[in-house]
Amino acid sequence: MFGRRREKSGATTHTSGQDVELANSHEPKQDGVHHKHHHPVFNHNGHKVTKGIHPDGESGRKGVHPHHFLRISARSTSKVSMAVNVLWPFVPAAIAVRYARPDAHVWIFALNYIAMVPTANLIGFAGQELARKLPKVFGVLLETFLGGIVEIVLFMVLLRKNNDDPAAGTYNQFIPVIRAAILGSILANLLLCMGFCFFAGGLRRDEQDFDGAISEVGSGLLLTAGFGLMIPAAFRTSLSGAEGVDLKPEELSHKVLTISRVTSVVLFVAFFLYVWFQMRTHHGIYDAVLEKDEERDHDRHKDLKKAKLTLTECIIALVIAITCVCLHAVFLVEEIEFIVGERHVSDSFMGLILVPLVEKAAEHLTAVDEAWDNQMNFALAHVLGAAIQTALFNGPLVVIVGWGLNKAMDLNFEIFNAIILILAIIVTGNFLRDGKSNYLEGVLCIFIYIIIAVTAFNYQDAIVGSSGASEVSPTTGESSSAEGGHKLRFS
Repeated sequence: MFGRRREKSGATTHTSGQDVELANSHEPKQDGVHHKHHHPVFNHNGHKVTKGIHPDGESGRKGVHPHHFLRISARSTSKVSMAVNVLWPFVPAAIAVRYARPDAHVWIFALNYIAMVPTANLIGFAGQELARKLPKVFGVLLETFLGGIVEIVLFMVLLRKNNDDPAAGTYNQFIPVIRAAILGSILANLLLCMGFCFFAGGLRRDEQDFDGAISEVGSGLLLTAGFGLMIPAAFRTSLSGAEGVDLKPEELSHKVLTISRVTSVVLFVAFFLYVWFQMRTHHGIYDAVLEKDEERDHDRHKDLKKAKLTLTECIIALVIAITCVCLHAVFLVEEIEFIVGERHVSDSFMGLILVPLVEKAAEHLTAVDEAWDNQMNFALAHVLGAAIQTALFNGPLVVIVGWGLNKAMDLNFEIFNAIILILAIIVTGNFLRDGKSNYLEGVLCIFIYIIIAVTAFNYQDAIVGSSGASEVSPTTGESSSAEGGHKLRFS
């Protein structure tokens, strides 16, 4: 139940003068022409609207009120999100076990993994509360960005913990996990989250339709991003072991690293062009599409009456949640070496499945709830927006930061992961092409994700069995046999 929704024309119980003022704030936009909005003095709940705050986000309060803050935060955005808040006791438990029993690796990993869910949920809720106080398109973009903070934090912690130590026999031990997590995040959005959106919406109605302005732009950007992300891997695969190619392994690794960094800069620029396209040159189109979605919201009248956080409370909630997420991310990453090396969980399963599931929990709950309320354009804006942010911003960002830290973070994805990504983009693009969805398409997307999860879980055997493969450190030029798989990488 999305709280950034504006009032319907005439949906107020105030004086006739205020009715006119509310109605005038919804002049239609045609052909991308931007009309100046005149917000009402009082909103639907009778609260005086603060200058610069959208009427839907006006709380009627200022500052911090602990009782209201806790009550509203516990209520969250939907029943499912509210149920997730029962996991908050895992937050102090995870921190306590980390310091009291530092040798309990499995418990530390499990508790911090679970504790990431309610903290990510709080980031999502506070982001929604903050976004509803802002213009519509900017609010959606800000909310999507805040939802990706968990992912950025995890990537940065993994990158910071990565070591290239030839003496210890470790070469970029966390970089395969980061690369898999980049693709896994995109897959979780395109297959799992979109699948549940189609399925949840299809339970209440035969078909749901959505606008091409959301689906077509998103599909095109994902194809472009997929092309850019796969080029370094294709380059490496084509030249590795090819006849007539006189390149040493370290020279080839250096070229792949250079291509990855240039590609990341290009994708980074593409992301900001995408943001500019949505916020400045074509925001009128998106405003019109999202406003139509608001009119179809089944629970709009309930959402408008809900108590809201103040601007200060939104910021406090974000600070608390992001602090907790950073702590849990550090503790979680510290145990990945043990889980992968000693418990024999493959890099692919850790990156493609486990990490994305916890980092995207809040976004998935929000999108599915919107689809349930018949707001498929809002749901797709979150699903596709999050996937685009990972492909064009978060992934390239970790490569660029690694460049600055002199770490050999590249986009040399394994062929297994690359093929899965391209097929996923093609499948979801085909489902989006007709502008309609139903529960069958949702179930098919979920089934594909389950197949990928099972395959990723068993992918370790393929790695361990490849005795002829070798891994090269781009920073040292030394290579090590892949025989023994994870034991070498995490020794």
